[in-house]
Amino acid sequence: MASAEAQPRFGQSVKGLLADKVGSCSGDVIALTRQVLKGSRSQELLGQAARNMVIQEDAILHSEDSLRKMSIITTHLQYQQEAIQKNVEHSKNLQDQLRHLLK
Repeated sequence: MASAEAQPRFGQSVKGLLADKVGSCSGDVIALTRQVLKGSRSQELLGQAARNMVIQEDAILHSEDSLRKMSIITTHLQYQQEAIQKNVEHSKNLQDQLRHLLK
């Protein structure tokens, strides 16, 4: 009868081990699923980062173009300022000449 009592204990211990193993495998499957989801989320984030980088690159190129245009405008404004200064000096000379003539 000792073997008859040992049989249920052995069966219960095998069932217990099997239940533990199934629980462990379930935990591993859950962990694997989480990793896959994290990887999927990482891919989404990388894709979004790439799209944002393209948008930023376009903005940078547009800004560079605007700066180039502003540089050209600044150069033209400097030429105009120099021309105005020359005209002001010339008008002062003309005013001085008129004063001398009217004296």
